[in-house]
Amino acid sequence: MKIKKIVALTAACAMLSSTAGCQIITIDGEGTAEVGENGVVGNGAIGLSVSTLNNPFFVSLAEGAQAEAEEKGAELITVDAGDDAAKQTNDVEDLISRNVSVLIVNPVDSDAVAPAVKDAISKGIKVISVDRVVNGVDVDCQIASDNVAGAKMATEYLVETIGEGTPVAELQGTTGASATIDRGAGFHEVADEKLDVTGSQTADFNRATGMTVMENLLQANGSIKGVFAHNDEMALGALEAIAATGKDIKVVGFDATDDAVAAVKAGKCLQQSRSNQTRWVKQL
Repeated sequence: MKIKKIVALTAACAMLSSTAGCQIITIDGEGTAEVGENGVVGNGAIGLSVSTLNNPFFVSLAEGAQAEAEEKGAELITVDAGDDAAKQTNDVEDLISRNVSVLIVNPVDSDAVAPAVKDAISKGIKVISVDRVVNGVDVDCQIASDNVAGAKMATEYLVETIGEGTPVAELQGTTGASATIDRGAGFHEVADEKLDVTGSQTADFNRATGMTVMENLLQANGSIKGVFAHNDEMALGALEAIAATGKDIKVVGFDATDDAVAAVKAGKCLQQSRSNQTRWVKQL
């Protein structure tokens, strides 16, 4: 592969988020991997390690990367960690052994993936983190929305909608993911002062789990009037649980997936936009 194709693809990835700050990516760094044509480390392929393809948001991410790779004539190897941090470590090590030139990683666990990412960097592979950070590692480029600011905005809108002091619940994402940590921090920065947080439980960014956890939260406290879910899949699961009760409970999610946008248009939930974090999410 020509070096310009790699640079073009990584530049296109960088444009996915207006909030991201990146260093200029070069492919001629030092490392122990084989240096091929035009000084490119590796064989020119690009590896994409996705936390899970059981989430529509990450399916869209992977499809977008594949479309861009095909347009640029680049080889993209996509691997699905299935929300398993140990599998993701193995996936990344496998991509390293396959001599990729660029690694794009969307961590399951921001700590657990760090050693494998460091290994990639030590071999001269350029690394881009997407949506979530790799803790303790200075990657070449980080592409992500401001999860703290987005969660604060979503929670402030929830306060405006249901009023201060109202009982609410929080559906947390996968433990260890930077998105979970940051969105939780943004939520609590507002909610701990203006709302009554009656329960916070992990639902692993999963719709079915979100429904089950929401059912349990409602059984524990029937006075809940609002929900902040760390992603849309959990928000949609919460909506299913709430629908069975017939209660009027406002739900705010995060990601702007197609299903969530449809729910907003149907007047079923409130939704905070990931792309530009503007408050377009008024109940329609």
